[in-house]
Amino acid sequence: MVSSPSEAPSIVLHGLAGSAGLAYASVHVVDTRRPAVVHRRVQPEQEDEELDRYDLAVASAARGLLEVAERVRSSPARVEASILEAYVLMVKDETLRQRVAALVRDERMGVEWALERAIDAMASALAGAGDSYLAERSHDLRFVGERLQRALSGRPRGAMASLTGEPVIIVAHDLSPAETAGFTRERVAALVTEVGTRTSHTAILARALHIPAVVGVADVLAHVAEGDRILVDGLRGRVVVRPDTELLADAGARAERHEALERGRRAGRGRSPTTRCGRSVALRANLELPSEAREAAEVGAQGVGLYRTEFLYVDRVEAPSEQEQYETYRGVLESFHPHPVTLRTFDLGSDKASPAFGAAPEANPALGVRGVRLALARPELLLAQLRAILRAAVHGTARIMIPMVATLGEVAQVKALVELAAGELRERREPFPEAVPLGVMIEVPSAALLADALAREAEFFSIGTNDLVQYTLGVDRASAALARLGSYWDPAVLRLVRGVVAAAGARRRPLALCGAMASDPLSAVLLVGMGVCDLSMEPSALPHVAEALSRVTLAEAEEVARAIEGATESREVEQILRARLESRLGDLLEG
Repeated sequence: MVSSPSEAPSIVLHGLAGSAGLAYASVHVVDTRRPAVVHRRVQPEQEDEELDRYDLAVASAARGLLEVAERVRSSPARVEASILEAYVLMVKDETLRQRVAALVRDERMGVEWALERAIDAMASALAGAGDSYLAERSHDLRFVGERLQRALSGRPRGAMASLTGEPVIIVAHDLSPAETAGFTRERVAALVTEVGTRTSHTAILARALHIPAVVGVADVLAHVAEGDRILVDGLRGRVVVRPDTELLADAGARAERHEALERGRRAGRGRSPTTRCGRSVALRANLELPSEAREAAEVGAQGVGLYRTEFLYVDRVEAPSEQEQYETYRGVLESFHPHPVTLRTFDLGSDKASPAFGAAPEANPALGVRGVRLALARPELLLAQLRAILRAAVHGTARIMIPMVATLGEVAQVKALVELAAGELRERREPFPEAVPLGVMIEVPSAALLADALAREAEFFSIGTNDLVQYTLGVDRASAALARLGSYWDPAVLRLVRGVVAAAGARRRPLALCGAMASDPLSAVLLVGMGVCDLSMEPSALPHVAEALSRVTLAEAEEVARAIEGATESREVEQILRARLESRLGDLLEG
């Protein structure tokens, strides 16, 4: 990172850390604006010709996407070829064609205009569904529309076509998987987009390609132009326009430390994480998509502590078949064998809706029919999922986890359905293990308070701190305005965690913790000191947490846990943790 920074003051823009790493290079702006569409009318005798043009555009766009997918299979992002294949299905979608045809025939629209109208209607419906996953899919649908428009116009676009010389930082409003998958570290130093999340395709692919990325940087295009030199900090989730000498020196030092940590991670892959005194700690991955399994395995995850199965449901009119679920779960179990994979039954409702359930809108969905409540309301769908999990368990070490449990009765009902699913498989003479552990996710205060009773019914616990914080403190986890109040260091939350640890210990039930709290190096040390030695987190956090734990002994972690017992607010807990641990973990806390 060497250069002569500008005399103008630096501007710091904040976004989300999409892929770890730092880069300082020239900007290359990729124009992702929608191509201009002429709104023209056609005559009845032109209708068939217009639809023939549409079909040719579909064939061209699909062919181009398949070519990119084929190239991706031999790249570091090869697992993400499935994303591009999904785009091909969207391009060929018969519902989209029917809508375009209806607009051409009924309203005499030219095919470009009809396509624009159809895509706008379908994407707006997804974006307005109140679900973050469906909102992300609305972006995918617009990419498909753009791809088809460019095929109709005969002007395909390639973000890499004009790039020569030194690596550049790609800045765009958004990037499609077809564009991102073609990037290489030799030509692209980093990615910056105005929209996107940690689970958007840009971020997923950037991590697979090991390219630093910051996503969701609002109005970044208003602050940079072609050729500007900017600093992209994929550890802290920020972009610095015209960084000064001091900022560049700091970034250079942090980049060296990050690379050293990465080298250490690669060298230590395969070794079980331990504290400095040798106490083993299980570090597992939280996964949402099958494609994330490779990244988790690469960073040494000892299995999967939370596999979110609802991705199979959220963008579909019909629920996935038992066979489709079986094949998905089998793939993940085989990837991690002999390590365990904890499959959470679908946690739908609240911020994750599925047309397959036909649920009516609720005034307060976070407190409505979600998680186990929805599953018990549709037992036929839960039974299909349980049969799929039991069948897949033959191929690995599976555990079943129930989300959003609030009462003992809910556990009893699910246990009865597991027995029913097993009985159905026996009748079908399908092989499955007779003993697949059934556990409970502790994420509402009632479950934490009933932990001693739940421990008699459940075979393991997993504390879900993200929702436990939300429901304990009455803070919407999606609210930026209340973010400072929703802390997992709040003494009320920590008191509930201690109670669950004690209940699990009394009944000798395995206990894990998943959520953002497990991903924080300070919190990881605290949790081990409190008796939680099974942590599950986003794969990218695993190396840093493993490194943090290797620098402290179990006795030191227990002393830290005792030190925060008298704290009365989250800020005080943080101050105590930093005072005792920052000298050892400072380089791990920068991101």
